[in-house]
Amino acid sequence: MTTTASHLPFTPVVIIGAGRSGTNAMRDALVRLDGFATWPCDEINPIWRHGNLDHPNDELPAEKASPKIRSFIRNAFVQIWKQQGRPAFVVEKTCANALRVPFVDAILPEARYIHIVRDGYDVLSSAQKRWRGELEMPGLPYFLAKARYAPLADLPRYALTSIWNRLMVYSGRKERLDRWGPQYEGMEAFRSAPLDEVVARQWAACVARSDEAFAKIQSDRVFQIRYEDFTADPVNSLAMIAQWLKVDIARDALAHAAAIVRQGSVGKGRSNVSAISHTVKAVLKSPLAAHGYMD
Repeated sequence: MTTTASHLPFTPVVIIGAGRSGTNAMRDALVRLDGFATWPCDEINPIWRHGNLDHPNDELPAEKASPKIRSFIRNAFVQIWKQQGRPAFVVEKTCANALRVPFVDAILPEARYIHIVRDGYDVLSSAQKRWRGELEMPGLPYFLAKARYAPLADLPRYALTSIWNRLMVYSGRKERLDRWGPQYEGMEAFRSAPLDEVVARQWAACVARSDEAFAKIQSDRVFQIRYEDFTADPVNSLAMIAQWLKVDIARDALAHAAAIVRQGSVGKGRSNVSAISHTVKAVLKSPLAAHGYMD
């Protein structure tokens, strides 16, 4: 019997959020708790994209989740569950999933979702650094860890694209990467736009697509949280998540998990709002309002 036909022996906890929105911090805190585990690499986009590499962006519709692809991805979850000691929860965080929640849900109908949203103005300054090749993870070990879980047949394509993309920036031939983070439908039309506009549109697309998807999913399967609230009180935030998942976790264990969470970058983007273009502000306005942020 394939894993597609059977119920998973654990609960997938899928963290959904745009790039630079605290998805790493949330995942890293959760997996410090007993009974929670994840992949020993940053993201598993190659697993999610397997069989759909020719799709022009990360915005995979639910109908792309064919039985073969469902089986492949579900088996990847089962394998990491076995490798990590059969925990009660397997945590997954790939930022591009913010654009394809219906696809993810077609693969993992048992999943519980943590939707984390960060102030778009703070994302602007942080994500622009990544687009310029700054704040990169340690080179070779980072890519080797990701490559370990990429389908072998897909590896050459990922390696060539990633290496060439970064060489152009590091050699000074380009000021920014050709692509970074989730690739939404229609993104090509704004490739030559100012970088802050590119970042703003990318963040807005991720938030909007996620909001649209979660409006159609049972509310008890989704835990909504703002990055600012999480970093301000990570212990109580983790306690609420544990309660939502119906697990009892001691306060000292929650404090241990929360110890890695930092608040230092909150509000930095807001300090420079006056210098941001009207175009960028207009792009950010609706998603910000939807999550209670000031314009």
